[in-house]
Formats: sequence, structure tokens, C-alpha cells
Amino acid sequence: MIASLSGTILQIEEASLVVGVGGVGLRVFVPRTVLEDTGGAGRSIRLHTHLIVREQELALYGFATLEDRQLFETLLGVNGVGPKVALSILSTLSPELIQGAIAREETAVLQRVPGIGKKTAERLMFQLRDKLDISQISTLSPLASDADTDVIDILTGLGFSIVEAQTALQQVPREVTAVDERLQLALQYLDQ
Repeated sequence: MIASLSGTILQIEEASLVVGVGGVGLRVFVPRTVLEDTGGAGRSIRLHTHLIVREQELALYGFATLEDRQLFETLLGVNGVGPKVALSILSTLSPELIQGAIAREETAVLQRVPGIGKKTAERLMFQLRDKLDISQISTLSPLASDADTDVIDILTGLGFSIVEAQTALQQVPREVTAVDERLQLALQYLDQ
């Protein structure tokens, strides 16, 4: 198995990178967060990888951290979750958000991922509960207030990822509770 690779980014595609390694260009499917942080073609990159071998293809999936790769592999262990859905989950939600949603059994958070419906979200909850270390998370307060949930829905409707929306909301002071004010401040942060 190919556990990691280092090379030069030759090409950036919609859901993957072509990385030059020893004179060979390898297509590596990556989460959107990795695509956004590449800095462009010609840059060096190091990825932790997972190779999927099928009868008709070899597919290489790459991640910025070892923890992200391990979470991807854990997601693959859930019935009905293949590599594309697992990658979609990691492209949409941060690992902390995934673990928090599992700990608090908030299926609505998982349902925001394209391709995840209610039944798949419930299956993820049930099967990941024992596989992820959520013991310290479960005692924390809920992930988001109703106002934050509304703002996230609006921002994702505008084309921002959930990770971007969450990051923007973290910059908004807690004293601001009205949805429209929280949305305005989040958009100001995202405009910078």
C-alpha cells in the first residue's frame, strides 16, 4: 500500500490533484480543504494516502494529516459509505464537527453533506459511536445554536462550505444573537 507521497503539484482538478513523484504523475483524490490549501501548481506537497484497489481501477486518496486519513478509513468501515461519500464528508465537515455530531447524535449536521440522507446519517451515528473517541466531547455544549444553524444553512446555500461557515461563525461575538446580525458579521469575515 502507498502510505504517503511527496512531490510537486502538476495539475489541480475539480476533486483531485496530479502530483509528480519521481517522473510519474499520480492522480490523488483529495478533500476540498486540501484543494483550497495547495497554493497552486508547481508547489511541493506531502500527503498521507489510502489506496483503493478495485477490479477495474486503482484510486489514490490523499489527506493533509494522518488523523484525516484515519477518519477516512473509519468512514469506509460504515456500511453504505464508499470512498466518494467518505471524501464528501471530509470535504464538507471538519473532523471535530463530525466527532461532535456523533457525540451529540445530531444527524442534521451529517445530513448537510451531499449524498447523505437521514438513513445514512443514522447509520453513521450508530456505527461510528464505538469507533471514534468521543468520550470527552459528549459532555460539551451543543455544536451550534438555532441561530447558528440558520446562518450555516444560509451560507451553505450561498455556496460556502460548512467548514467555512463554521469558521466564520467562530469569529462572531457570542453576544450577537440575532440571525441577521450573525449572518452579516459572518459574511464580513468571509469577504476578507
